[in-house]
Amino acid sequence: MSSAEPTEQTGPAVRSHPEHPERTPRPARMPGLAESARLLAGSTTTSTALVADALARIEAAQPTLNAFRHLRAEAALAEAAEADRRLAAGERLPLLGVPVAVKDDTDVAGLPTHFGCDGERPPAATDSEAVRRLRAAGAVIVGKTNSCELGQWPFTEGPAFGATRNPWNTAHTPGGSSGGSAAAVAAGLVPAALGSDGAGSVRIPAAWTHLVGIKPQRGRVSVHPHHDAFQGLTVNGPLARTVADAALLLDAAAGAHPDDFHRPPAVRAAEAARRDPGRLRIALAWRPPLTLTGAGPDPEVRRAVAALAETLARLGHHIEEARPRYGLIGLAFVPRATAGIAELAARHPEPALLDPRTRSALRTGTRLGGRVVRAARAREVRQHRRIGALFDASGYDVLVTPTTAAPPPNIGTFDQLSAWRTDVTMAAACPYAWPWNVLGWPGINVPAGFTGSGLPVGAQLLGPSRSEERLIALAAQLEDDLRWYEHRPPAP
Repeated sequence: MSSAEPTEQTGPAVRSHPEHPERTPRPARMPGLAESARLLAGSTTTSTALVADALARIEAAQPTLNAFRHLRAEAALAEAAEADRRLAAGERLPLLGVPVAVKDDTDVAGLPTHFGCDGERPPAATDSEAVRRLRAAGAVIVGKTNSCELGQWPFTEGPAFGATRNPWNTAHTPGGSSGGSAAAVAAGLVPAALGSDGAGSVRIPAAWTHLVGIKPQRGRVSVHPHHDAFQGLTVNGPLARTVADAALLLDAAAGAHPDDFHRPPAVRAAEAARRDPGRLRIALAWRPPLTLTGAGPDPEVRRAVAALAETLARLGHHIEEARPRYGLIGLAFVPRATAGIAELAARHPEPALLDPRTRSALRTGTRLGGRVVRAARAREVRQHRRIGALFDASGYDVLVTPTTAAPPPNIGTFDQLSAWRTDVTMAAACPYAWPWNVLGWPGINVPAGFTGSGLPVGAQLLGPSRSEERLIALAAQLEDDLRWYEHRPPAP
């Protein structure tokens, strides 16, 4: 960032943004990503109006939802004004002038990357590759959303920033670790947001906030400046209200940095969202991989996912129950996850500020690093063959499971738990998502409905390697039938 650019707001509190002289009455809802792009291309609105509206909504909701760690108010408004000049001159890009947010594990030039941690961090000197690509598509980054400490847990709470709350019921978590991004999109503060998923961290908060969340193929969206985040477990992916919006953001962010290890061939996600998936053979699995918790789906989760499976059958797909051969995949996940945490925690300038559970993971990850984590990663080829037999030998096109075993927990459920009890409680609530991170394959959360008390729950559409387009087409077909985007939480 040049010294001539507007300064960023870097404090943990979200501050007021400058009033713009062209203030217009705020619309009842924030338009979606694709709708915003259409409105801007048709000169029906301006980027300045959309960005100012997003900043005002974020500021108004911050005391209630606490979705953001940092705002770029002054810089974002300046970038919006420049986008308006480019639009007026006839320039068109997929997201030119559209406001979006990114998770605070993602470098944005001029802002620190706290990744949920307490303490001071220097501003990032350059954008991450994903942010660079979003900017190249014309997006205006309005701010960075909250994450739990180093993305470890399915809740977004911590002493560094407090608790991020679920717009559907603020007594409950929106999930994690991309909980700030999910809360911001679900509440209509931004049209869409980027998250990251190392064990379900896009899909879990998407399930618990009634959103579409895409975990793409490993390498689809660069994690640079990291080359192999969390030992290959973590990928970046979009959260949005609709499949078309999530696909549009995925297309904009996708692509490799020259230094990236994983470089899958390109997909056309937005085109897939307009495509008929054809008649598919779909496996429905209730049994999660072994977690030693004995967890199965809550009856209300099971009811919602069963109803979604019935919808798939009504749409012409062949559905039958099946059991993926997960084996002892957790023995590969734990060393990779804890080694990834240890690598990041070891770089923190003030380790004493880290949560005791993070320090425990740091010790475990240090012990399990090196030879153990290399052996865990070497098993991935065999895991691909064993679990992939569901698609290759058994002939299924898609696997459907609950995204979580439980509805969103109350805020504070994990407070004061030891590292072991946190892991056990987390594994019982969220046993379904993480195997696909070990495999590196794509998955999508789709909204599956609500509990009797009005809490959202979700279902996963999972596929083999590089199957995003099929999953997106199937999710779009479900959305056309169920119209989940018509259900919105109360205004924050």
